[in-house]
Order: sequence, then C-alpha cells, then structure tokens
Amino acid sequence: MATPSQRVFTASLPEYYERALVGPLFRPFAEVLLHRLAVLSGDRLLDVACGTGIVARLAQQQLADTGRVVGLDASPNMLAVATRVAPMIEWREGNAATLPFSDAEFDVVTCHQGLQFFSERAAAAKEMRRVLARGGRLAVAVWRGLEAVPLMNASHRVAERHLGPVVDQRHAFGNPAALSALLAEAGFQRVAVEAVTRTIRINDAAAFAHMNTMAIVGMSPAAKAMPEEQRAEVSATIANESLDTWQPFVDGSDLVFELGTNIATAHV
Repeated sequence: MATPSQRVFTASLPEYYERALVGPLFRPFAEVLLHRLAVLSGDRLLDVACGTGIVARLAQQQLADTGRVVGLDASPNMLAVATRVAPMIEWREGNAATLPFSDAEFDVVTCHQGLQFFSERAAAAKEMRRVLARGGRLAVAVWRGLEAVPLMNASHRVAERHLGPVVDQRHAFGNPAALSALLAEAGFQRVAVEAVTRTIRINDAAAFAHMNTMAIVGMSPAAKAMPEEQRAEVSATIANESLDTWQPFVDGSDLVFELGTNIATAHV
C-alpha cells in the first residue's frame, strides 16, 4: 500500500491540495480574510485564483441564499475539484489580468494566495478594481517573506545547496509596502496591510516535505535544465534533508509551525 507521501506523486495534485492542505494551511487565513471584509447579506463576491474554493465556500455559508458567490481560477483541474466539492457555487475559468466580468459587477473581491503568482500583477489589481462597485471592498492575502517563516526558510536553504539561487514566488510579497503600493496604484483607497500568524499542524510531515520540494524545484532554473531522472533524484534528496532540518517542528508524524500572511484590505 502506498504511503501518504507516495500518494502525493500518484494522486491528482488538486485532490491532494484539497484533502491535505486546505484545512490546516489555507482555511485559517481564509476565515480571517472574510472576517476583515465583514461580508454582508446580499453581497456579490468574487474570489480570484480560487483554487479548490475554500474562500468561496466559506463566503457561501455566510451569505446562504442572499447573495452571489463566484470563484475564478486559471486551472481547470482546480476548478474540477471545486465543482465536485461545492456544485452550488458558480465556478469560472479565466485569467486574473482580463477578468470575464462587467464593470462594477461585485461588492466584494478576494484573492487568497494567488496574487504573488500572477505574471501581470498590476493588470490583475486594476481588473479587481474595475469589477468592484462603488463602495466595494477588497481583501488580498499573500504569504509573508521566507525570513518570517523559519520552517520554509530552512527547506529553501537546503534546496539552494543543490540547485543554486531559487526565487520562491510564494513569498514574493513579504514586504507589505510593495503590496500596499500595488493596490494604491490600481486605484484602491484606504489600503491597509496587516501581518497575521497562525499555528499550523500538518498531519504528514513527509508528504508535505515532498510537496514543498516539488514547488521549489518547479521554480528553479537549474532544475528545469536537468534530465528528468536527475531532477527526481535531487528532489528526493532535498525532501529528505528538509525533513532533517524540520526536526524542531516535528510532533510525532505531524509538523507544527508558525505561518504568517500579509492581509491587505482596500475600498473603492
């Protein structure tokens, strides 16, 4: 029988993301995101880069039948999982830089751990501003810098020993001033950014090490130039060495660590 860590490589990644990561890693911050917005009865909410849909699902629970909830993502595989989990929500495939919606179509826009991956961040921010109605509210969450997340920083240092410099896009908005400036330049008003930290418990440390290594290797120019077999060997080495460096965070088979995000709120 395959171990949980082996199943990372055989199961659908969106399925693994939903089953193993959404609850412990993404839901706590999604709850904060919606709390900061104070979602109101009748609100029309768009979640950009929705993934498998945790923000949209929580918003749907709050709004019930009084409003509209739409989740948009560029990945049809993520949307397939979102549709299976919550078929009552409107899921749309699309590009954040060219949102397929009319001007002022929404009262609330959220983006949870997506903005840092966009190739056209300024365009995406302007699009989120465009689709918001007068008085509309925005909330964006992006992970804090690597230096603020010791566990992730440790695995990043391991990876760079084998791959050379790697720019981890997941932590590209560690500087809150950069996030604030981007939103202000897009035309948002009353932009505020706060750091929020939560204690995270991941049930399978080995599986998470492999998943995290896959993400880092996927962002490495050196790894992309390697033959597939060499890349797999290096990935396994990085994952195993990461587990060694994570021993201070291990509780049984679980990982327990502090994770921080920068949450920006803004208005139209």
